[in-house]
Amino acid sequence: MEAIRNIGDIRRTVTRLKKQGRTVGFVPTMGALHEGHLSLFRLAREQADEVVVSIYVNPRQFGPDEDFEDYPRQLEEDLALCEQEGITAVFAPTDEIMYPDRQFLRIEVDELNEHMDGGSRPGFFEGILLVVNKLFNIVRPDLAVFGQKDIQQFRILQQMVKEFNHEVELVMGPIKRANDGLALSSRNAYLSRDERKTAPGLYRALQYVRQQILGGVRKTSLLLDHQKTELEAKGFEIDYLQVFSFEEIAPVKEIKPASKYILAGAVYLGETRLIDNIIVET
Repeated sequence: MEAIRNIGDIRRTVTRLKKQGRTVGFVPTMGALHEGHLSLFRLAREQADEVVVSIYVNPRQFGPDEDFEDYPRQLEEDLALCEQEGITAVFAPTDEIMYPDRQFLRIEVDELNEHMDGGSRPGFFEGILLVVNKLFNIVRPDLAVFGQKDIQQFRILQQMVKEFNHEVELVMGPIKRANDGLALSSRNAYLSRDERKTAPGLYRALQYVRQQILGGVRKTSLLLDHQKTELEAKGFEIDYLQVFSFEEIAPVKEIKPASKYILAGAVYLGETRLIDNIIVET
């Protein structure tokens, strides 16, 4: 496995693979790899001949009071996991490689980032679009795999690929969960032992709301308010718990038949922010 730091080398590697007739799958990550990431690697390998992974903690998607400095970094351990998984090459650039000079240009998002995580984290998706756009231009993969846990990210990236004419197929991998249902995340490492026991409550709340929707409930406001109260009683601080339309990522008040929705929540347990979602099709 090649561990590559600079843009020229990763481009040459991918170009060589494509000249050999190999298709290239790409999985962007911020490192601190866990089983959720590995499931995306395996999905990419099912659909492409070779898999390239990036490991880069992107400063442009962190707000001034967020955890950029504390975000877990364990490059050597991550590289070892990538090698075990049969990854062809890892692109692990520095900030100086990704943002070598003053940046005069930026990407803006309209409407799709007004709610869900975009409503809570100003500038978050602009930072993600900037780095993923750069990574797509650097790596030039045939397909790229992202996890459903960050479903708003996936939906916005779908739009970026469409509007910017990227020749890359996006694939969404299902959420990987612990045995008790907690969505795997690098930030789970921040949880205390007691918080870790409480954390699956978010997923259970989402499951309950999903069951009610599939059972015929059409107006969800009272249902969601009840679950928010239940979560708060268990120690969660609610950022959002809502049903969103899949296409516009906008809150909905009434469920309609033959439609696709995202049932999503973001909560804090202590200092740790947890997110989760379920796709609901009526």
